[in-house]
Amino acid sequence: MDIAIVTFEGFNELDSFIAAGILNRMKGSGWNIQITCPADYVTSMNGVKIEAQQPLEFANSADVVLFGSGIYTRDIAKDRGVLDRIDLNPANQLVCAQCSGALLLSVLGVLNGLPVCTDLTTKPWVIDTGVEVLNQPFFAKGNIATAGGCLSSQYLATWIIAKLAGNEAAESAIHYVAPVGEKESSVAHSMSIVLPYIQPGEVA
Repeated sequence: MDIAIVTFEGFNELDSFIAAGILNRMKGSGWNIQITCPADYVTSMNGVKIEAQQPLEFANSADVVLFGSGIYTRDIAKDRGVLDRIDLNPANQLVCAQCSGALLLSVLGVLNGLPVCTDLTTKPWVIDTGVEVLNQPFFAKGNIATAGGCLSSQYLATWIIAKLAGNEAAESAIHYVAPVGEKESSVAHSMSIVLPYIQPGEVA
C-alpha cells in the first residue's frame, strides 16, 4: 500500500506529520508512507527543512494521496509547472486533502461537484473556484476526503485506515497516539467522525 503525503514549500508541519505518524502505525502491514514533494527539499512555514522521500510523480501511482496544506498553496494552485506533474484517478486512488489542500483538489478537477472541508483562511479561495465549503471538520464520499483545521488530520488518517484495513486497525492506530487517560474517548470520537462516511462493504 503506497501512500503519498504531498508536501510543498511552506508546508504546515501538523498537516503532513500527524497524518504520516498515524498512518505509519500500519507499516507492519506493508504500508509504505512517503513524504512526497516537488523538490528534493522543502521548508515548512516555521522553517523546518526536510528532504523529500519521493518526487511528486510518486503520487500518480500511489494507492492513497493526501495533500497537506501550507502558506503557498494559493500560489501552487496557479503553477502549471507543478500541477501538470500531478495526474490522479479517484476511481482507483483514495484522494485526500487537509485544509488548503482542498484548493488543489478543486483546481485539479477531481472533486466532481463534491463539497469540501478546509480551513477558514482558505475557505473564500475555494468558494471562488465554485466549490461548496462545509462548516465541519471532515467530509468524504467515495474515494475523496477532505478535512479542515490542522488537528483534523487525524480524521483523514483514521478514515484511510478504516476504509482500507477495517475499524479495528483504525482504532488501534488512534489509541496509540491519543493522550493517556483519554484514549478510549479519543478513539470513540475519531471513529464517530469518520464512520458515517464509510459504507458497509467498502473496506478492502
